[in-house]
Order: sequence, then structure tokens, then C-alpha cells
Amino acid sequence: MPRLFTGFRVSPSVATTLSMKRGGLMGARWIEPENYHITLSFAGDMDHASARELMHALEDLPPVAPLTLTIAGLDAFGGDKPRAIIAHVDGGEPLRQLKALSDGAMRRVCVNYDKRRFTPHITLARLRNSSALDVADYLGSAVLMPVTMQVEELILFSSRDSRGGGPYRAEQVIELYDRYEALTY
Repeated sequence: MPRLFTGFRVSPSVATTLSMKRGGLMGARWIEPENYHITLSFAGDMDHASARELMHALEDLPPVAPLTLTIAGLDAFGGDKPRAIIAHVDGGEPLRQLKALSDGAMRRVCVNYDKRRFTPHITLARLRNSSALDVADYLGSAVLMPVTMQVEELILFSSRDSRGGGPYRAEQVIELYDRYEALTY
């Protein structure tokens, strides 16, 4: 398996809404809507034995209720040298708790997993040679009204080494469910 990360698919309705923001920015390589996703924890490149260990660690996660995520507002990563256009994602404490569980599984298996500060987002475009002024103009005109989506699966994705934006493949799907609902069967 090449590069691995945990995350969520973006619902088709949210992907359609976000795809309406494509265009109008020089130097932007727009991500195809079918490749929109939210990264939770990034493991990076792994050998097959470590990937299997990670899959087992993820299977052992405690039950987690499905999440409601709000996608609101566009922004850019990179400051004076913008490198990406993103949509902000808010999932509150439930998202932070699932992130901690996913990171715990990564820590058990991946010594070098990505420990950067977690900023939940959906990457809409990768930027090359876009000026900060052009990005500011784009962001000033591209209004995104808040939309919500339900997340019912945590996915271990793989990606090819590429120039960003996919394709992504689901290697493992973990259903999210409420432990209290599970006890009522």
C-alpha cells in the first residue's frame, strides 16, 4: 500500500455545493469533486505488514457515534505564499475525540505519522504561482453558506504518489455507531 490516511468521504450534495466554487483563480489546480475528502490522521508511506497492523488497530477502536459536520467558509493555506484553497470543517468535540482515537491507532503502528496541528478542512484547489492578492480577491467573492453532512464511516484511504487531489481508494471502512444503540439489539 502506498500512502495511508484516515478520514471521511464528502457527501455528494456537499461535493456539488463545493464544486460550484471552482474557477476564477489563476494558478489553481481544482480538485475533482469525487476526490474531496476530510483527512483525520495521516500515516504516510507504509509497508504492507505495517498497513495490516494499522488496520487491526483501527478495528479495535471503541464505538463512536456518527458525526455531524458543518462545512462553512473558504480560506487559503500558506499566508503570503498561498498553496491551497480550502473549506473549513467543524465537528466540535466529537470530531476531536475521533481524531484522538485515530491518532492513538497511528501511534501504536506508525512511528513517523504526521503530528501537525489538526485543522479540519476539505482541499478544493492546490495553488501554484497564485498571488496572495489574487487569492484574497477570490476569497472575497466566493461566499460559502454553511452546509452540514452526516459521517457514518471512518475510512482508511490509500493514495498514489501524485501531484495532489487523488485518486483515493478505501482500503478499510469502519462503521461509526453509538455504543448505546449497539447495546439495545
